[in-house]
Parts: sequence; C-alpha cells; structure tokens
Amino acid sequence: MAGKMAVADTASRADALVIGGGPAGLMAAEALLDAGLRVLLADQKPSLARKFLMAGKSGLNITHDSAPAAFRSAFGAATWLHPALDAFGPREAIAFCEALGQETFTGSTGRVFPKAMKASPLLRAWLARLAGKGLQTRTRWRWQGDLGPFTFETPEGATEIAPRVTVLALGGASWRRLGSDGEWAVPVANAGIPLTPFAPSNSGLWVRWSDHMRRHFGAPLKNVAFRAGDLTSQGEAVISERGLEGGGLYPLTPALREGAPLKIDLAPGLSTDDVARRLARRRGKESLSNRLRKALNLAPQAQALLMEWGRPLPGDAAELAACVKYLTAQHDGLRPMDEAISTAGGIQAGALDTGFMLDSHPGIFAAGEMLDWEAPTGGFLLTASMATGLWAGRAAARYGSADARL
Repeated sequence: MAGKMAVADTASRADALVIGGGPAGLMAAEALLDAGLRVLLADQKPSLARKFLMAGKSGLNITHDSAPAAFRSAFGAATWLHPALDAFGPREAIAFCEALGQETFTGSTGRVFPKAMKASPLLRAWLARLAGKGLQTRTRWRWQGDLGPFTFETPEGATEIAPRVTVLALGGASWRRLGSDGEWAVPVANAGIPLTPFAPSNSGLWVRWSDHMRRHFGAPLKNVAFRAGDLTSQGEAVISERGLEGGGLYPLTPALREGAPLKIDLAPGLSTDDVARRLARRRGKESLSNRLRKALNLAPQAQALLMEWGRPLPGDAAELAACVKYLTAQHDGLRPMDEAISTAGGIQAGALDTGFMLDSHPGIFAAGEMLDWEAPTGGFLLTASMATGLWAGRAAARYGSADARL
C-alpha cells in the first residue's frame, strides 16, 4: 500500500497530464513544461516512443524540405491543421533535431534525415532534455478511459489523477504491439465525442501472385508511377510475398480505400506514343522480353508485372504501349490496419476548438494520430504528429496556467 500511495502522491502533484509517450505526447509535454507547469506523462508500454523507434530503424525521415504551401497540400482537406503546421513545419523540425545535437541532411527527393539515420540518439537526447526540465514519466500505466478524473491500471494498482489540464496523445490504430491499439476510441465515443472510424493509411496491398513471380519477391520497382483515382505518385515500391508495398504506393491509400483501381505506368518518362514508336522499331526474331528491355529499358521485375497482369499481351505496338503505360494491378485490397504505417480516422475536427481542446470536455486536449487526418510518409506524417502535439500542448498550457484561471 505504501508503494502505491507513493506513486499516487507524486503523480497527484502534477498540474498537467499527458497520456501517450510518442512524438505528439512528448511535444505536448515539453510545451507544458516550458510554460512552467508540473507535468506527468503516462504510457501503457514499458518504454516510451516505441513506434517512433521502429520508424527510425530504416532511417528516420523527420520531415520533408518543401515550401509551406506545398507542405500543407499533403494534408488534403484537413485545412484546420494549417495553423499548427505553420507553427512547426520543416524548418522547425530541422531546428528541433539540431538543437538536440542531431545534424540533418536532405536527400534528393526532399526527405530530411538525421545524419545518424536512426531515431535512438535523437530520442535519448530528447528524453534527457525533458527530464532536465522536470518531466515525470510513468510506464506500464494503462488509461481506463475516464475523462476526468483519470484512472490508470498500474503495476502498483489503480491510480487516479485529477490534473488541471490533460493532453491525449494515444496514437492511431496501427502497430498494436508498439502501443497504438486504438482502444481509446470506445470510451471516447461513449462520452459522446464524434469519431471517424479508423481505416488503414500508408498501406500495402494484398496480391495473390502466380508462381512465376516468386523469383521477384523482394525486388524493388523503380522508375515507375502509380495512379489511383485523382492521385498520382512516382516512387519506389517492393514486390513482396504478400503483395506490393512501399513509399511510392502509400500516398494512393485514400483512393484505393475507396475502391479506385491501381494503374501502374512502367515507363513514366515516355508518352504512350513514344513507347509505341520504340516498340514498333524492334521487330524481327527478338523475344518479347528482349524487345521490352531494349526498347524501354524495363527491368525484369517490371516485365514480370506486365506478364502477370497484361496477358495476353497484344502484338500491336500501340496496344502494347497502352498496356505498358496503364497496367491495371489485380489485388485483394489494402493490408490489415495493424500492418499499416498509420491510420485515417479519429476525433473529428468539429469536436475540437482551435487549440485542439474537446468542446464537450474543457481542459482536455487531443493531438497526433488521435485526430482525424492523414498524410503520406516522407516526413509529412511525423512532422504533423509533432506539430499537433506542440499546438495542443501550448493551448493546454495557456488554459492551465495559474494566471489564466484566476
């Protein structure tokens, strides 16, 4: 009992509570600390920012070096995010990294990475800075869904916290094993807060390949373009045992979710007429494989897709060119939500004020992937999670400051 009370007593002295220890929650916590509030951050997992660390294993893409208008355009109709993105955009994300001793560089596509190419050094420096500012953290604390006072199931037993302000930053509904399980949606919806149902975003596709594709599993698709509905994307994807995945495909998820067919342009640098002329010039005894390779420089895996989805291939050069430029992918839809990089859906914008406070629950704010927005990978997603955390944290600090409540 004494141990339990010690935890409860220490936590009860916090002015502000942040639930969720990912980038959005950490940004909110820092904003609250900088405003002079005593902050407790609680997370259900044994350590913080697990999804952030996983994202950084293959090179942490912290932001995208683009002009403000171009950066905002990646968020589509979610114009209500623009003030937060303007306050913390690409320049601020780069400055944030460098203030933590992590130099950055910009790749040829505009993606920005720490030179260390992983998340762990950045996270260690960030957590050390937060600890120096007085952040209290509690891990293995699972929120029970109340919207004040807040109760947690902890290793020491049930604990109740009644802070001045709270920022919810529990993530979306992908990568359950890393903490983003989306289970918060049930109690939040039961409290009358309008939610858009979760759906996969930045997701791969299921494909039932024929046997001849096995030798291409793991092969990258480069120099191709993807189209679905009104969306287009030119980037790399990978042929995997279970389908297609990769950054070139992920921006099309909103259209694919709505059932739009996926079209692949295997020769994006050439017009359909150019492709037809090149194919028409190569005749004689050449095999079709050699004809496609020499005329269009198609890699073996690109040719394999043409054979997989284009057969029987037409003999006419113009018809074959149309197949090369507008190859329709046959797939079984998006991969499961828990495999998606992120999720769409969450707390609707109409439930929030301009500082991301819940209109129906004054003093409670929300940030990150809990909110109903989505963005492509390439730095947009991570920067927006941090931006919304900072925005909500600053608004919560204003609301919870002693002066504001006199």
